[in-house]
Amino acid sequence: MNVFQLFSIYGEFYKGQAPAREVQSLKLDSRAVFPGDVFIAVRGHKVDGHDFISMACEKGAIGLVVEDMSQIPSSYQGAVLPVKNTRDVIFSLAHFFYEKPSEKLICIGVTGTNGKTTTTYILEKIFNQFSLPMGVLGTIDHHFKDKVWESALTTPDAITLNRRLYEFLQLGARAVAFEVSSHALAQKRVNGIHFDTVVFTNLSRDHMDYHHTQEQYFNEKEKLFTEVLEASSKKLKHALVNVDDQYGQAISVSLQARRWTYGTTQSDFQFRVIEASLEGTHFQLKSLKGSSRFFLPLIGLHNVYNAVAAIATALLHGISEQTIQAGLSSLKVVPGRLERVSSITDRYVFVDYAHTSDALRTVGETLRRLKPSKKPVKLLTVFGCGGNRDQGKRPLMLEAALQFSDHVFLTSDNPREEPPESIIEQALEGFESLVGKKVTVQVDRQKAIEEALSFSQKGDIVLIAGKGHENYQEIKGKKIPFSDIKVAEDAYSHLF
Repeated sequence: MNVFQLFSIYGEFYKGQAPAREVQSLKLDSRAVFPGDVFIAVRGHKVDGHDFISMACEKGAIGLVVEDMSQIPSSYQGAVLPVKNTRDVIFSLAHFFYEKPSEKLICIGVTGTNGKTTTTYILEKIFNQFSLPMGVLGTIDHHFKDKVWESALTTPDAITLNRRLYEFLQLGARAVAFEVSSHALAQKRVNGIHFDTVVFTNLSRDHMDYHHTQEQYFNEKEKLFTEVLEASSKKLKHALVNVDDQYGQAISVSLQARRWTYGTTQSDFQFRVIEASLEGTHFQLKSLKGSSRFFLPLIGLHNVYNAVAAIATALLHGISEQTIQAGLSSLKVVPGRLERVSSITDRYVFVDYAHTSDALRTVGETLRRLKPSKKPVKLLTVFGCGGNRDQGKRPLMLEAALQFSDHVFLTSDNPREEPPESIIEQALEGFESLVGKKVTVQVDRQKAIEEALSFSQKGDIVLIAGKGHENYQEIKGKKIPFSDIKVAEDAYSHLF
């Protein structure tokens, strides 16, 4: 596709003096521009892409998409597409350039504060079992079968998103499951994706550093079910919401889609847990197809919610219960989501991505309920709070950890540009008297994990929360290799 063909979807543009050349790629970062690329200048929260137009031109951009033409060098001879808001056109340009990939795939979007990753992983297992090969885009990575791409954001920018869908198609995908973040919805990264089904898991406090209020956070999430779903060209559209969550009860859904509900209360897909253990969960599900029993090889009520969301989605797409159960049975572990450190067998050591007070409480209470009742087993928690993020949730996270833990080891978790000591001090507000009693402060995360394991005895449960699948610590702009699982394994082998 040449640059004139690309810009033609917006009608009027300046062709410039250069001939129409084939577009190699679309870029938002001037530093990444190569000859043959089109550069889109976006005004961000910290920098303005228009300030880097000259750099993009020097590096060989054959087309520019801008709001303000005044910073284009007079010597530039390439094509120019002037628009009112460049952010509004990114998706359309990318969608057209990559041959409208979301129109050719079954697209399922999952949003909510917690549960997005696990729900998409369960969907993947079920759809693959049904011979509808599914790609996944989310927090951990982007992957299709054995092909894996790194993930920098829960939901990538619109260009990366469309390129990845195009790549999925080329590799044989027929479906895709997305984690859809509130940031992505606020920044219109998924506006234009032709969703078949969207899922709402839950909503609790998070990202107040970005959204400022819980109401605004909810409003951004709701856009997936209203304007984004309404714009989809798919003929049969579903919106599936968790009605046990107060925000799920309140969420609006496009009139062009069918609203479905799930939960433990009266709903289209109503479930109840029959038996739960550290090996997994048996539960009963009632739907329009009748009542069925399922086994999920994951622990915790929150994971049953995730599984029911995936099961309901699969049923809505015509997948049989037998196939669904086979898909569930093939699920071994979701990386960093209540993932047991398997090499440690005389203690129960779990790593989890919980980084909000609600998620931490949910995971901790799950482990507390599953503790052997006849043995004096301790539940020890290691966690920290991320830097340059919502400061108000820090003491809330410690409060949550104290509710289910016998002892808490308060430490660092991606302090970023903040001093880790200051983050810990804020988390301790109101709980200072517990230091040295029920709370141990250890700034060094590796040492905190080592101290927790040293404090533990055979049969105890140790929860290492916050980082989950992450293999780094982010400190002062650098990502330093760090894996909670590996640190726990090394500490255990050294101590015992």
